[in-house]
Parts: sequence; C-alpha cells; structure tokens
Amino acid sequence: MAERMVAKQAPRFEMDAVMPNKEFGKVSLEENMKNDKWTVLFFYPMDFTFVCPTEITAMSDRFDEFEDLDAEVIGVSTDTIHTHLAWINQDRTNNGIGQLNYALAADHNQSVAKEYGVLIEEEGVALRGLFIINPEGELQYQVVHHNNIGRDVDEVLRVLQALQTGGLCPANWHPGDALLKG
Repeated sequence: MAERMVAKQAPRFEMDAVMPNKEFGKVSLEENMKNDKWTVLFFYPMDFTFVCPTEITAMSDRFDEFEDLDAEVIGVSTDTIHTHLAWINQDRTNNGIGQLNYALAADHNQSVAKEYGVLIEEEGVALRGLFIINPEGELQYQVVHHNNIGRDVDEVLRVLQALQTGGLCPANWHPGDALLKG
C-alpha cells in the first residue's frame, strides 16, 4: 500500500541539473528551503518526446509568475544532464525546448523519482508527477497522472496561490476570491 506524502516532510533531494544559463549545477530542496522559497517539483518521462516539451516550455514561459510567488520550478526526468543540454540546445521549432528559465534536473539513478512514488521501474522513467513544497519542506500538494496527458500551468499557479493564502479555499477558488471562514 502506498504511503501518504501530503502534509509530511517532503523527501530531500540534491540532483545534478542544467541551469538556466546552460551550465551544469545542482538543485536541492534544502537550498530552496534555506532561501525561503516554495518548490514546484515536476517529473516528466523523458527528453525528446512529444507531450513533455509542451509542458516544459509552458512552465518556462510562465516562469515570471512563479518567481513572483517566491517559487522555484524544477523539472526532472531520469535522463542525464548531457541529454537535457542537447535538448535545450535544440530550437523549439526543431523538436527541442530551447532556452529555459528554470533548471532541468537529472535523476539518472532514479532515486528521487522512486522516493516521490512516480518511478515506472520496469521502464526506468517517471510518471507525470507534480509536487508543491512549502519553504519549511512540507509537501503541500501532489498530483500524479498518466504520461499521455500534459499539465495545466494555470492550475499549477492557482493551486500554489491557494496554498499560499493559508486559508480555506472553496471549489473553483481563484486569486481574489473570498476565503471560507473556518
């Protein structure tokens, strides 16, 4: 039986990554926590595929909105940093993803995907999992779904904003709507 993760401390991670400046670096949950940042951690199956570039670029195109909400976005697959860089260096018009505004991390040993419960072990790839972690390291939100369906960036931003209110948000809540009285 799967163990509940939401409302518990998120599994800590440190991974090699291709940074927005296209240099190799590291990303870690501890660093985001130290900088008092929210973490939007999303897993995708693999580089050079069909659905993945649509959501990776959509998240990058809206990066300023995440930044305004004090959130660091980290994309993760089980590919290597070298594969990530090759894909970033390929233009969007040529099945690449081009310049990104956030880091793409390499979980090549599959340990982080496994800890977050999204690893398809027999294939060595991750399901589409998205996790929002507050600055104290508590996992506040998770959604995992089939690899054929891309995520909705508007919904990710809406959920992040709802979590940041610290209040009770009714169904279909959007920023500016009233919170429920508890």
